[in-house]
Amino acid sequence: MAGGLLLGGAVAALLTAAIPAHNPSSVFDDPPSDRIVIDIATVNGSGCPKGTAAVAVSEDNTAFTVTYSDYLAQAGGNSDPTASRKNCQLSLVVHVPQGFTYAIASADYRGFAALQRGAKGTQRASYYFQGSPNTEYRTHTYDGPHDDNWQATDTTDWAQLVYAPCGVLRNFNINTELRVSAGTVSPGKVSFMTMDSTDGDISTTYHMAWKECPAS
Repeated sequence: MAGGLLLGGAVAALLTAAIPAHNPSSVFDDPPSDRIVIDIATVNGSGCPKGTAAVAVSEDNTAFTVTYSDYLAQAGGNSDPTASRKNCQLSLVVHVPQGFTYAIASADYRGFAALQRGAKGTQRASYYFQGSPNTEYRTHTYDGPHDDNWQATDTTDWAQLVYAPCGVLRNFNINTELRVSAGTVSPGKVSFMTMDSTDGDISTTYHMAWKECPAS
C-alpha cells in the first residue's frame, strides 16, 4: 500500500479538536480543480492486512474511498478470542493545490452484520491531523438479533470543521475498529460484523471541505 497515488479528487472535514494556527480565510463551495496526490504513509491493523485495503479519490475532488476485503470481527461458538476486535490505522499524506487546505466533513461507513440475540456489534472511528493534541471518537452500536447490512455516518457541523494548517504538511490519520460481543443469551452461536464484502464492494467514503489559505 505504500507509495503515491495520483488522485483526481479528494475529500475532507476533520472530526477532531481544532488546530488554532494558520486559519484559512474563505470557504469555497467548489473544490480546487488541480489534481491531488495522496501518499499512503502506513496501513496497519488486524482489519486491513497487507494488500487488503485500497484508497481511491473522486474525480471532482470532493471525496475519497477506502475499500476493505478482509475486515471482519466475530465472537461466539469456536471463534478465536482475538477475532472479537479488528482495527485498521490508516495514515495519509495529502498534497493539496497551493493556496488551499482541507477538512473532513463527514464519513460514511458500510458493512454487514449477523448478530445473534443478545450479541452486540460496535463500529468506532477517530480522526486527527499529525501533531493535533486531541483525538475525537465516533461510536455506533448494533444489537442482536440483526442479520442485514449496516450503515453509519459521522458528521461535523460546518462551523466546527477542523482544517489542516496552511503551508504545513501534516499526515491525516484515520483509525477504525470493529468489535463483537457474543453476549450471554446465545454464546455458542457465532456473531460477526464486517466492513467488507465478498464482492469487494463495501467501502468507506470520506467527504471533504475546502478553504483558501490567507496570502503569505
